[in-house]
Amino acid sequence: MKILWFLILILLFACSSDNERGIKMTMRALAANDTPLTHPEPGEWLYEHKEKGQTYKEYIQSSPSSPFLQRKVIYLQPVGGFSPIQRDVIHYTAEYLQTFFGLEVHISPTLDNTVVPDSAKRTGRDGNEQFLASYILSNQLMTRIPDDAIVYMALTEKDLYPKPSWNFVFGLASYKSRVGVTSIYRFSDYQLDSNNYNRCLERLIKISSHEIGHMFSMKHCTHALCTMNGTNSVTETDGKPNRLCSECTGKLIWNLKIDPASRLKQLREFFIRHKLEDDLDKINADIELLTAKKLFKE
Repeated sequence: MKILWFLILILLFACSSDNERGIKMTMRALAANDTPLTHPEPGEWLYEHKEKGQTYKEYIQSSPSSPFLQRKVIYLQPVGGFSPIQRDVIHYTAEYLQTFFGLEVHISPTLDNTVVPDSAKRTGRDGNEQFLASYILSNQLMTRIPDDAIVYMALTEKDLYPKPSWNFVFGLASYKSRVGVTSIYRFSDYQLDSNNYNRCLERLIKISSHEIGHMFSMKHCTHALCTMNGTNSVTETDGKPNRLCSECTGKLIWNLKIDPASRLKQLREFFIRHKLEDDLDKINADIELLTAKKLFKE
C-alpha cells in the first residue's frame, strides 16, 4: 500500500510539473505582445494609487479563491429596468465571461431598482441617480448568493458610487466574499442603440471580467497594459485592452485550469461576431505567437 501511494504521489508531482512548464512556456510566448505601462499622468489610476501589482508567483502563494465541486458557477444578477438591447448586451456579456473564465455562467431573474432603499441612493454631480455599490454587495448579494456560486455579480442600469467622497465607480468587488457589482450606466455614452451597442459591450466585458478577476484574488496589474489595470475614467478604460497580460494570463490558467489555446480561439470567434476589431487584433497577435511556439493548433 505504501508503494502504491508513493507511485501516486510521483505521478501527481510529474503532472503538476508538466502543467507548470506549460504555463511558463505560454507566459514567455505571450510576453512578446505585452505593452509596458507608461508613466502615469495626473488623474490616472496609478498616479493616485501607488500600487505595486502582483506577480504570478505572488498570486500562487496567496492561496487565491478557486472554484471547486460545490462552487463553480458565475452568476450575473441584473438590477433595474433594462431595454431589450441592454438585455442583449447582458446576454452577450454572459457568453464572453463563460469563455474568458472557462466556467458556466447563469443570468439570474432581474431584481427591481426598489431593492435599493433611499438611504443607499444619492443624486450624482451630473444630476443622475446613483446607488451605493457597497450596499448592493453587503445587503443584497451576500444575502442571496446561490450555494453553487463561485461568483455572484450584479449588473445595474443605475450609476454607482463606492463612498461619499467619490464621484462614481464602474464596479466594486469583494476579494473574499465572491460578490461584485458593475454598472452599465456609463458604457454607452448615456444612449444605447443598435449603432453603438458594440462600444457598450466592449466596455462592459472589460469591466465585468476585471471585477470577477478580483473575485479570483487577482490584484490590479502593474506589469503591462491589461484588463486588470485599474482605471479612473471611461477614457482610461478605453485605453486598456480586453486582453490579459502574460503574467495575469498565467494566473488565470493556473487557477482555473484553462486550455489557453482553446480560450483564445473562442475569444477570437466572439470578437469576430461582435465586430470588436481592436480586441480581435490583439487576440490574433497572441494566437500567432503561440502558433509560432507550437502551443496553438487550429
